[in-house]
Parts: sequence; C-alpha cells; structure tokens
Amino acid sequence: MKLKELADALSLSPTTVSRALNGYPEVSEATRKRVIEAARASAYQPSSSAKGLATGKSMSIGHVVPLGHHMMIDPHFADFIAGAGETYAREGYDMLISVVPEAEQERAYRALAASRKVDGMIVHGPKQNDPRIALLHDLGVPFIVHGRTSDPDEDYSWLDINNRRCFRRATEFLMDLGHRRIALLNGLDEMSFAMRRRTGFEEAHGARDMTVAPELMFHDEMTEPNGYARARQVLGSDMPPSAIMTSSVLQAIGTVRALRDAGLEPGKDVSVLTHDDRLSFLQEMASVPIFTATRSSIRDAGRRCAELIIGLADDPEGGPVHELWEAELVVGASTGRAREVV
Repeated sequence: MKLKELADALSLSPTTVSRALNGYPEVSEATRKRVIEAARASAYQPSSSAKGLATGKSMSIGHVVPLGHHMMIDPHFADFIAGAGETYAREGYDMLISVVPEAEQERAYRALAASRKVDGMIVHGPKQNDPRIALLHDLGVPFIVHGRTSDPDEDYSWLDINNRRCFRRATEFLMDLGHRRIALLNGLDEMSFAMRRRTGFEEAHGARDMTVAPELMFHDEMTEPNGYARARQVLGSDMPPSAIMTSSVLQAIGTVRALRDAGLEPGKDVSVLTHDDRLSFLQEMASVPIFTATRSSIRDAGRRCAELIIGLADDPEGGPVHELWEAELVVGASTGRAREVV
C-alpha cells in the first residue's frame, strides 16, 4: 500500500498521515492512533519520500565518486557503502551515488546542492589539500569527510583512523623483531591517509636513530599488481628488505605472490605486515590470521559516517563532529624474527 492509498482510506491528506506516522505534535492523539492502527492492519511501511512530506527533507544522502581513483571497483569503497547502506535503510534514508570523472567533481557537488535532492553528503578519499572542503562550506550543505585533509585549521566534520600512530606502531613491531631494512608500499602520496602513514613510518625510524631507505618507499594505487611489481623490484635489489609493509591487503597479496615466485616464504624469509580494513570478502576462519595486520573495519566506518551525516542533516548547527579511531594490531603468520640483524 502506498501513502496516498492509506490516506484515501482514512479520508485524510497524505501530509497528515505522514506527520502522524512520524510523531509530529500538531497531529491529535486520536488521529495518530487511527493512522497507526490502519498502517499496522495494512502492513504499510513509510517510504523515504513519505517521510519527506512530513519533514520537508529529501531523505537522501549524496556520495560523489571520482572515477579517477577507480573507487567503484575498489573493495574498500564497496565495504564502506555496504555499511552506510545498513544505516540508511534503518533510518529510512536513500543513497544517491553520482559517479563522475575526477575533473567534474565540483560540477557534481554544485548540481546536487542546487537540486536539493540530498540532505547531506559524505566526502571520500580526501587529499592533503582538498578543494572540496571549501566548496561544500560555500554550498551550505551538511557534510562529513571519511578521512581528513592535512590542514589543521579546516573546520569540518570528519571520521578517520589514526593512520600515523597505526603505522608507527606497526613499524616498531617489525623493529622489535630485529628488522632494520623495511620497505613501505604505500598509497598515492597526494592522499591524506598515505601522508600520515608515511609520517608514522618515518617517526618510528627516527625514534630509534635509524635511517629510512628512500629506495624502499613507494606510493602507488593500492592494487595487487602494484604490490607484486614493487615487491619484485625490492627483492631483486642489491640490499633487499627483510620486511615489507603495505597500505592495503591487496598489495600484501601481490607481495606474497612475488615472494613465492622468488622461492621465499612470508613470515620466515621475509616478513609482511599490512593494513587490511577488515574487508568482508576476505574474512578468515583460521585460528591464526594469514597476515599480521593493523585492522579497522571500513564497514563500521561506513555505518558510523552515515549516522553522523544524518545527525548533521537533522541539526546543521550541531557540528563539527570529529572521531579518531585507533586501529588494532593483530599478529598473524606473515611476520617473524629477522634472520640477520644489520
């Protein structure tokens, strides 16, 4: 049954029925009771558009996805959207995803704001200095960033993991195992999370008076082929690393493939440590995880970002909201003591 059909059956307007179902005080208690009883009897479920009649809102949240980062085929993005979708469904919101070439992001944000089709937006993949922050401030649309920019003076809502501390702890863990030459296969250097991870890696070296080997640091798209290619490159060098850190489990999988091609065993000959985001399609059943990893659920981040943006849409003056999550370090089979301490 649709809202209009329910309203016709009760001889009420659709707006009154919607307001009654959503608890608005201007509807009398007798009318509210009659509407609720009729809705239950007909198994009516209010749609987001019906709620919008009562609230004056679109009941939708926007996501502008830049094609340049291949986010639509990125499992990290897919898990985030799955988590956000759970929250939207529970709260009666729809999701509006606009996939555009990277150069057309500003046009897409302006079009969404002008159309009033969304009550808020979630920003993905922030760069170190991201022009989208100022743009969305100017547009006056509530938004939250999954991640952070590098500018500490920017005043906006965000949820992020502590990438710097996460990678410092991970590097120190490898150093405690005796590793001195450690390779870092990072994300693109322009991305804010990659900058923070590199900083944590460098801080760990500095704290122990160790020198970072620049020839062992790489910034690429976080894919399995890139992990494989970079691991082959460093393993074939005159001074190969005894441990390899990666920013994504996809790079780690490529690294393991390169190790095995070279006749080496991860965790015995070369240690591998990764950040894995607890991707749902790679959940393990083994008692000992395959990878030693810093972990933070990106699906949980999607759920929480959706909760926060809905809250900001309900109360635009309630921000900014800041949440910084710590990652856990889980020891798996891919790390071990260095065979030789340099």
